[in-house]
Amino acid sequence: MNPAIADLRIRSMALADLEPVMEIAQSLESAPHWPRSAYAAALDPEAPVWRIALVADCPEARSPVGFAVASLLPPHAELEIICVAAKSQRRGVARKIFCELLKELRKAQASEIHLEARASNAPALKFYRAQGFVETGRRARYYADPVDDAVLLELRLS
Repeated sequence: MNPAIADLRIRSMALADLEPVMEIAQSLESAPHWPRSAYAAALDPEAPVWRIALVADCPEARSPVGFAVASLLPPHAELEIICVAAKSQRRGVARKIFCELLKELRKAQASEIHLEARASNAPALKFYRAQGFVETGRRARYYADPVDDAVLLELRLS
């Protein structure tokens, strides 16, 4: 059953969410496929890089339907990953996660957020631009398997 946007609850990611979060990422061809240790590090309050990790769940789902992780070194933040399960895409889940992430970043004194995306990932680029990101540059042949350019994007937080 697909969640309705009104039923979504955005909350901090917990250790119990790691397996479902990894399953979401692994199921999406365009998503980064991080090892479990990378997700666990995102939850470690003693890690050298502070991260905000959020998940979206709803009453109908038994596990998260989407998630995001951003690193933070105020005033800068980097959106490292945002994913929504295929069955829940195009329902506003990513937008709702992203809006909550922005609230958390502002509370943490971030004034800008950066990211990079594959040049060939048109849906992601469309989403980021709709959120107000602007292209600041490109890295030629940045990604491997398959080789692709990285599009650098930035959003100023006010």
